[in-house]
Amino acid sequence: MKEIQILEKKFREFIPELAIKKRVNELATQINHEFAGREVLFVGILNGAFMFAADLLRKIELKARISFIKLASYQGISSSGTIKALIGWNEDIKHKNIIVLEDIVDTGSTLEYTVNELAIRNVTGIKIVALLLKRAAYTKNIPIDYIGFEIPNDFVVGYGLDYNGFGRNLASIFTLIH
Repeated sequence: MKEIQILEKKFREFIPELAIKKRVNELATQINHEFAGREVLFVGILNGAFMFAADLLRKIELKARISFIKLASYQGISSSGTIKALIGWNEDIKHKNIIVLEDIVDTGSTLEYTVNELAIRNVTGIKIVALLLKRAAYTKNIPIDYIGFEIPNDFVVGYGLDYNGFGRNLASIFTLIH
C-alpha cells in the first residue's frame, strides 16, 4: 500500500484516484437526474472542495453556475470548533436551487453554518453533496443528500484536503498512520 510523508506525519493511501473518479461520476449522474430541467447554483466550500467541485461540475449537464465561499475551522489536524468566514456571500441567491459542495463533513459545524447562511437568504432549496462523511463524528441533524464515501473518524489528506496547507494536490485520499 502506498505511503507518503507530509511534514512530520506519515499517511497511507485510503481511497485511490480511480475510486474517487468513479464515485464523482455517479454523484453527477444522480444530480443530473434529480435536477433535470432546473437551473442550479453550486456553492463550493473553499479551500478543500475545489478539486471535487471542478471534477463534479465537468460532469453536470444542467443549466448551472458555481460560486465559492471560504470558511475555516481547522488548525493542524483538528477542528478549532469556531467557523470563520474568510470569503463571504457576494451574489444574490434568493429563489435559487442551491447545491452545497463540501469536501468533508465531520462534526457538521461548517455545514450548519453554511445552511443557516443560505436559509436567511431565502433560497428555493438546499441540497448537500459531501465527498466524505465521518458519520461517527457528525453531530448535526442536517440531511446530507449525496455522499461520496463514508469514512472513519480519521484525519485524511489529498484531493483538496490538506495538512497545514500541504497535500491538496494528491490525486488519491490518504489517511494518517497512527
